Amino acid sequence: MKTLVIIEKDQTGYAAYTDNLTTVLHGSGTTVRNAKEELMAGYHELLDYYAASGETLPEELKDLTFEYKYDISAMFNVFDFLNASKFAEWVGISPSLMRHYKSGNTYISQKQAKKIESGLHRIGQEFISFTL
Repeated sequence: MKTLVIIEKDQTGYAAYTDNLTTVLHGSGTTVRNAKEELMAGYHELLDYYAASGETLPEELKDLTFEYKYDISAMFNVFDFLNASKFAEWVGISPSLMRHYKSGNTYISQKQAKKIESGLHRIGQEFISFTL
C-alpha cells in the first residue's frame, strides 16, 4: 500500500510523518534525511514488534511504500545543490521571496507552490531528455 509522508520544517529541524494511516509514523531530525531515517526505523520497529508478539499486523501497515511531499524548506534541504535564487529566477519568482520560502519563515500560497512544483517538473523533464 502506498502512503503519503509529509516532510516539513519545524522548530528543531525537520519532521516526517504520515497523516493517512490510523497508526501514525513519525520521525524528526536536524536534516530531512535524519527525519526520514527515524520514520523508517520506527516503521521497522513496529513490524518487528508485531512479528515478535504474534499479533496480527494491521492491513494498512503491510507492504507499505512511501511517497514524499516536501515543503519548500525541506525540498531545498534535500536538494541543497539547487541555488534558490537562480531557481527562483528560472520559475519567475522573486529570488528574495524564494529565500524566505526556503527559510520556512514565510507562508507560501497554493499558487506559488504549484509554480515551484511545475518548475521542478520542468527541470526533471529537461534532465530526462539529456544525452552526454
